Amino acid sequence: MESLKILQKNLEKKGFRATYCETRTEAGQILLSEIQDGETVGIGGSMTIKELDLLDALGRKNCAVHWHWLPGANNKETRKLAADANIYLCSTNAVTQNGELVNIDGFGNRAAAMFFGPGQCIIVMGRNKMVADYDAAIKRIKENPCPKNAARMNLDTPCAKTGRCNDCASTHRICNVTTIISHPPGGRDVHIILVNEEMGY
Repeated sequence: MESLKILQKNLEKKGFRATYCETRTEAGQILLSEIQDGETVGIGGSMTIKELDLLDALGRKNCAVHWHWLPGANNKETRKLAADANIYLCSTNAVTQNGELVNIDGFGNRAAAMFFGPGQCIIVMGRNKMVADYDAAIKRIKENPCPKNAARMNLDTPCAKTGRCNDCASTHRICNVTTIISHPPGGRDVHIILVNEEMGY
């Protein structure tokens, strides 16, 4: 808990909005309180957001939700619509102790929407995403979310079979775009909700 609160202060020093909460239930309530009725909501590929189970609540707010994980979604078109939404919801692969967000994407849509496109970005992160520095962030991502996501999607990559990164050249690889966000660009509204639970990959 203490380390998350220190991280909260470090994120705020960099210009992010940061909120600490104890549980995912509280995080979901905070997130929903920022979304007005009828707004468009884009969602990036995120097990953390999936675990919050927000779709029914967003439906009651008459929000148009663009999420390529929804049944019947046209992945390419839905990613574009999500990137132009009023609010974008996602998680981050890792956050360093000094407040830098490190992410690796397959297509880059989620990572890009964190710093460009939607009017506001809300990022929910569990305590398991906090790491010491950039090297620890890359190690965490290559050993945890990348192979787990590849296996979840039944991709034909070495990591999906071995559970660890092989720095492959597979056409199915999902480690194509790496970003570091050190500050919100141009005063962009980026709200990071820190949750004192393990969430997502």
